[in-house]
Amino acid sequence: MQDNFNSKELKKIIKKYKNIEKKVKGHRARVKKRFFEEGPQSFTDEDLLELLLFFGIPRKDTRIIARELLKKYNQRLDKVLDANPQDLLEVKGIGLNSLLPLKVVHEVAKRYLKAKSEKADYLKSPEEIYQYLMYELKGKDKEVFMVIFLDTQFKVLGVEKLFEGTLTETAVYPREIFAKALEKKAVSLILVHNHPSGNLTPSKEDIRLTKLLILTGKLLQFKILDHLIIGETGYYSMAEKGIIEKLEKELTQL
Repeated sequence: MQDNFNSKELKKIIKKYKNIEKKVKGHRARVKKRFFEEGPQSFTDEDLLELLLFFGIPRKDTRIIARELLKKYNQRLDKVLDANPQDLLEVKGIGLNSLLPLKVVHEVAKRYLKAKSEKADYLKSPEEIYQYLMYELKGKDKEVFMVIFLDTQFKVLGVEKLFEGTLTETAVYPREIFAKALEKKAVSLILVHNHPSGNLTPSKEDIRLTKLLILTGKLLQFKILDHLIIGETGYYSMAEKGIIEKLEKELTQL
């Protein structure tokens, strides 16, 4: 069997790849140096993805792969990290090794935010709640219902994901919510769910469900402080909009 290359051609190819490898290493060193000198806030989403992929792809140009990932997911870094592994593997250059850092950082972020919220003092504003839970709820294709449980000093006792699917009075069970509240010795609750459509306006069903939970809470001596709806672009707070107060007044007239 004859060699496909003579020794002279082979040396040229080896030299070419060594030069490429040297260039890649130099670029990576500069990127890492810039991260520490200028800070992560100076990095674009593409920069961060490129850097993250360094850990799974040792010798390729990860800038091109980062660009392709963002292109596939409409320039949304959160969509890239939320993506199904099988969908990510369809992107040229992504294999199991490069998939690993993407999924690890996604899980670390989720656990960090959950742990931080569970150990925090009372989340002082709807904006703060949104910051804690947006990573958990944004990008979901189903509605997810979560409850934050608080003690008498408004400290967070726990954050629970209780229901998933289309939320109605028949899908969200008050007895499960308040059983958890009793178990955690909570006195007040903050309700949170997402709207996959991105529309932050509460539906009639959202209002009806909130009213039911306020009423049930009153009977069991629990207070509903707020009900937040989280979407792709922000949040809607029923407390900020005066809906919680309005529903409480309606219930006192019964």
